[in-house]
Amino acid sequence: MRILLWHVHESWTTAFVQGTHDYLVPLLPDRGPDGRGRARTSSWPATVREVPWNRLYGEHVDLIVLQRPHELDLAQSWLRRRPGRDVPAVYVEHDAPEGNAPGTRHPLAGRDDIPLIHVTHFNELFWDSGRAPTEVVEHGVVDPGHRYTGELPRAGVVVNEPIRRERAAGTDLLPRFAATTPLDVFGTKVTGLPHRLRFPFGTFEDLPQQAMHAELARRRVYLHPYRWTSLGPSLIEAMLLGMPVVALATTEAVEAVPPDAGVISTRVATLTDALRGFVTDPARARQCGKAARASALARYGLGRFLSDWDGVLDRTAGR
Repeated sequence: MRILLWHVHESWTTAFVQGTHDYLVPLLPDRGPDGRGRARTSSWPATVREVPWNRLYGEHVDLIVLQRPHELDLAQSWLRRRPGRDVPAVYVEHDAPEGNAPGTRHPLAGRDDIPLIHVTHFNELFWDSGRAPTEVVEHGVVDPGHRYTGELPRAGVVVNEPIRRERAAGTDLLPRFAATTPLDVFGTKVTGLPHRLRFPFGTFEDLPQQAMHAELARRRVYLHPYRWTSLGPSLIEAMLLGMPVVALATTEAVEAVPPDAGVISTRVATLTDALRGFVTDPARARQCGKAARASALARYGLGRFLSDWDGVLDRTAGR
């Protein structure tokens, strides 16, 4: 099958394009958000081909994977075919709803010709999906390998855009954790700011994914401070690295982190104690990290993810 999709979320797309299909990704001259082309910091197979936006009209496309509302218009303009009508399409919703979350109506809620695929059951529960046929295909993550050493008695954190997303990402909570446990905070995008910053909770370092994985694996424990988000791949990646997890018991984290893999709670004091406990007990940290990795492999492994997606794609294409 030849699939058109935009390069939006690199971690998710990296997993998705490991399948057995051919993938077309639009390319704009400036490689802006609507035409980023192939990834430059992740390994994508040769089956992914970037196509200039003004040449898409001549391409054969079996199915479109939409991920943002305006891609409906982009696809119709660039392909000159209407998604869901002239060419089969699915819409992947990566995010939890914002604002009045239980009452937020999805942009595709009024359509029944494009399946709406949520990446977590929490997201599917909270979005008002209206008439749209919905399914859940949980995340799949390329395994970075069991790289945990835990040699540094510190907590590793991944927070993208820690200033803009302060409340949602829990950046405001980090000084409370840092008061008892040293933190090293990493991310992949700090818009308009230097790669290395100093905050009240310590330093923030913007690293490529491979370098970030290497640094995270040296920390004793992983802290996931998010209040409101879809389940971030960084949490799953930390578990696959073999790290024990301390996380807020919010959104999908309560499903992703089993009891033997770490500690989840809505009480900051409980989480602070858990961080301190893992930092001072390397043997327990390593044991919980092994359980975290086993759980992540079983639930978020690439094989299950690609198999689930093949089912969705075949049903949508009528095969």
